[in-house]
Amino acid sequence: MATPTCSIYLISPLDVSGAFADQLARALDASDPAAPVAAFQFRVKGLDEHAAARLAEPLQRICADREVAFIVNDSIALAKRLGADGVHLGQDDGTVAEARQRLGREAQIGVTCHDSRHLAMEAGEAGADYVAFGAFFPSSTKETKHRPEPELLTWWSTLFELPCVAIGGITADNCAGLVQAGADFLAVSQAVWGGDPAERVRGLAKAILSASE
Repeated sequence: MATPTCSIYLISPLDVSGAFADQLARALDASDPAAPVAAFQFRVKGLDEHAAARLAEPLQRICADREVAFIVNDSIALAKRLGADGVHLGQDDGTVAEARQRLGREAQIGVTCHDSRHLAMEAGEAGADYVAFGAFFPSSTKETKHRPEPELLTWWSTLFELPCVAIGGITADNCAGLVQAGADFLAVSQAVWGGDPAERVRGLAKAILSASE
């Protein structure tokens, strides 16, 4: 099978209670091997670690059963507690060195780099496994202050082997330019959870593959 040109990086909605586990399973089961859902980021706010862990565990099992990486947003401690596949760090969420020391050599560590070449190079030098740029479009998921141009992805992918993630308001309708610019992953949330998850994942994969031709 050919190596995917660009994969989907799913980010959870803030509310992952109730029927969300079924939605996640449906989304992952719709994954296309040519443009797969490669990772799922568990992103909840305002919960203590115990409550977050209770919500995370069934979702983590769903990901493990489908060989999708389970990444915890912001919290090295929660990632450690869960034995997660990795952690995604904002600029104020601890260092790559700390995450590596606590989570081990195999952990996938990602870093938010906004629109900054400097932050991305620093993350790479520190040993991050991927860097994330954005927000490329207005996002309903979180307030965004940084708005990079797609050329940033081209610059990064041309000079560095470290994968880059594009994030922020990405949908099947607007993703083509990011795929063509060199994004290795498209991070999406509302684009999938705002409708039928399986249908939305299939639509994203179709858009990625069309842009890759």
